[in-house]
Amino acid sequence: MENDDTLKLLRECNAGIKMGVSSIDEVMPSVKDPKLKKTLELSRHEHGVLGDETHDLLLQCGGDTKEPHPIAKGMSWVKTNVKLQMGSDDKVVADIMTDGCNMGIKSLTGYLNEYTEADSKSRSIAHRLIDIEERMAERMKEYL
Repeated sequence: MENDDTLKLLRECNAGIKMGVSSIDEVMPSVKDPKLKKTLELSRHEHGVLGDETHDLLLQCGGDTKEPHPIAKGMSWVKTNVKLQMGSDDKVVADIMTDGCNMGIKSLTGYLNEYTEADSKSRSIAHRLIDIEERMAERMKEYL
């Protein structure tokens, strides 16, 4: 069985991936620009591939998956829907996604610093997820 830090880091990555996919799914109906829609679909796919890998590693380690914290998920849902009610153009979607990416990057970086004994595979997953979030935030800039 892997060490506790490995399991904890993988669980946090798994929850972050689920949160990212959920956020993309939530804003997708409001997207008007085909290029932005394609960008979001690509990111959703990247999250899904990494999510499958994370899930497999958790199973190999004897761990279980983790859902995003209900309060965080609820607050994200409220924030997203309030912003979309105020204006559902692509700029609003880009703003929501950029905020989510930045929160994900901040959280994952914190988990990497907290779970220092995590193995190299789980740390690689976290770094790859941070990379996905950074690229997504960069792609959103043209819509802000």
